[in-house]
Amino acid sequence: MADYSKLIDDQTWGFIHQVERWYPPDTMGLDVAGQRDVYNKMCGAFYAGRPAGVQVYDCLANGVPVRCYRMGDGPPQAVVLYCHGGGYVVGSLDSHDDVCAEISARTGFAVVSVDYRLAPVHLHPAAYEDCLAAYRWTQEKYGLPVVLAGDSAGANLAAAVAHKARDAQGLVLIYPSLGECKESGSYIDHANAPLLSRADMDFYEEVRTPKTGLVKDFTYAPLLDNDFSGLPPVVAVSAECDPLCDDGEDYCAAIRKAGGQAVWVKETGLIHGYLRARHTVDRARNSFSRVVAAVDAFGHKRPVSYAELMDVET
Repeated sequence: MADYSKLIDDQTWGFIHQVERWYPPDTMGLDVAGQRDVYNKMCGAFYAGRPAGVQVYDCLANGVPVRCYRMGDGPPQAVVLYCHGGGYVVGSLDSHDDVCAEISARTGFAVVSVDYRLAPVHLHPAAYEDCLAAYRWTQEKYGLPVVLAGDSAGANLAAAVAHKARDAQGLVLIYPSLGECKESGSYIDHANAPLLSRADMDFYEEVRTPKTGLVKDFTYAPLLDNDFSGLPPVVAVSAECDPLCDDGEDYCAAIRKAGGQAVWVKETGLIHGYLRARHTVDRARNSFSRVVAAVDAFGHKRPVSYAELMDVET
């Protein structure tokens, strides 16, 4: 098992302890309403605000609530569709509002954040269907190349949309969940990682799915697809100390095997959910800059390399 006393630095431990004050490990024992209440308060505690100049409005995208971000008055060169994380159970337009605003401010692109339906009231494939509907709306509204992006469960949804559409401009995945829980690799080595354990993942997987009749395909777990050809260029950024770490590596390997372009970055010593540490932890700050650089490159139809991303720091 991993020795987190050596892998995780003091800055990151400070962030972990701060998160646990708002979102203690026993939160998973609450009912869903209780989990959402705790999660929302935690998000509020870490909310960094929107950069000056970012314009924001809410609307419906083919019936799906979305929040649209735009930096400045000129026409954007590209648009990003962002799917938030939260295990398909928690999260909202507000939980990732500052992240989306910062992506828009730093790239100059329009960003559309999707408020997809959540489990357990809305089981799979409801969230996927909402993200796909929002993607089609975004294409029609902006008439621009669409870069798909998301974190954790949202990365799963963004990838699933990319597999269905096969016409996105790029795909940027942050500590993505892309397969089924398995009994090997990071799922075992980091089963008890801070902020996301294997037990947490089992809960999210169970609550997301109906008891019977589920067809597990790429809409459920993109790594289950049998065709990885024709997908957009991908950057997958994984946290080292995360049960999901291997998903990003496995996904990029499958795309490259099919002849596509994919770059996997393993962020040393980082943990699941580190986006909220992007202003306080150096490793998280640099990782978020790599995420922004990948989005920017794909929006401008530029290839991106591992070496280029690793040179990015703030």
